[in-house]
Amino acid sequence: MNKTQHPSNNAVLGAPKGWDQNELPCGALPITRTVCDGVAAVVSYWTPTAEELAALNAGRPVALWVVGSTMPPVALTVDA
Repeated sequence: MNKTQHPSNNAVLGAPKGWDQNELPCGALPITRTVCDGVAAVVSYWTPTAEELAALNAGRPVALWVVGSTMPPVALTVDA
């Protein structure tokens, strides 16, 4: 997946404090800070590569990876 600029983007996230760029590079991520049902939320937009799109069209699942030992509340949607 490729991070994608979106018209709603209003901030950019950098690597977390103390992140080791030599071990695992972490670039800037354009985001939209918003509120959903009264709860602060952050949205980033992604577009699949041609290979990923072919895999999705073939029925392959989307995998959401989160750094850490638990899964925070998240949502995966398609921007329509």
